[in-house]
Amino acid sequence: MKRSIILLIILLSLIGCQKEENKKIKIGISQIVEHQALDSARIGFERALTESKLDVDIEFQNAQGEFANSQLIANSFVKDKKDLILGISTPSAQSLYNATKNIPILVTAVTDFESAGLIGDNITGTSDMAPVREQFEVAKQLLPNLKKIGIIYNTSEQNSIVLVKKANLIAKDLGIELVEVGISSINDMSVALDTILKKVDALYTPTDNLVVSGTPLILEKANKKNIPVIACVEDQVKQGALVTVTIDYEKLGYQTGEMAVRILKGEDIKNIKIKTLEDTDLIINKKSVEKYNVDLKNIDETKTIKII
Repeated sequence: MKRSIILLIILLSLIGCQKEENKKIKIGISQIVEHQALDSARIGFERALTESKLDVDIEFQNAQGEFANSQLIANSFVKDKKDLILGISTPSAQSLYNATKNIPILVTAVTDFESAGLIGDNITGTSDMAPVREQFEVAKQLLPNLKKIGIIYNTSEQNSIVLVKKANLIAKDLGIELVEVGISSINDMSVALDTILKKVDALYTPTDNLVVSGTPLILEKANKKNIPVIACVEDQVKQGALVTVTIDYEKLGYQTGEMAVRILKGEDIKNIKIKTLEDTDLIINKKSVEKYNVDLKNIDETKTIKII
């Protein structure tokens, strides 16, 4: 009788181990807002996991542009004991890092990890630092009379503050005056645009989630004033901005997904360094070229142009 009980216990233990081995890997994705660049990063991340053949269960949550929502999402992921979590954008990443120092955190679409306080033993990922110098150089090539560039940005987004400082240094080096206007919500954008568009020859939109989500209004206002827009992501050019030099966000997300696979297969996150995507694409809007009478022959011949 005792022997039967022992065998039963062993059998149940083996069944329990089998279930443990076969359980899905739980991954949480927190994204501050939905727009083309961030969505593409998520698609790339998920594709890398799909191709890895790992048995994953992905929960995606969108904070609808609200930092408070992103903190609630982060707390729910920690409570659910996710095996790994991804923050797409600086606010989402900050919320996740505030919530846990134990669960591995991957981050993408963040400009500067250090200035955002995203440095630690359980966090790494990929940076989308904009190629500002290339963007401004192309703007000068397309618009030879360019003297003043306006920049609109969210004063509460740390990434944007870092980018504006960088843009100021680059503009000065290229002999361009940078005219700044800060906003704190989408409601501020209309008045801010009316103010700055009177003072500049072109408008630059940085990789700022609030600004990118307001692209239709930006383009509407700028087109009425005949002010070309130098964009930060491809989707803005598709909507009517003149030009951008940008990274491929799906590739950036895929690179982050490859990091996730390494971690889930046992590699220590502390050994995985923050990476950037060096390849850039030059994308130009055909209708805007015609509207602003732009001569494409002025562009550096070494660049491959994608016209949409």
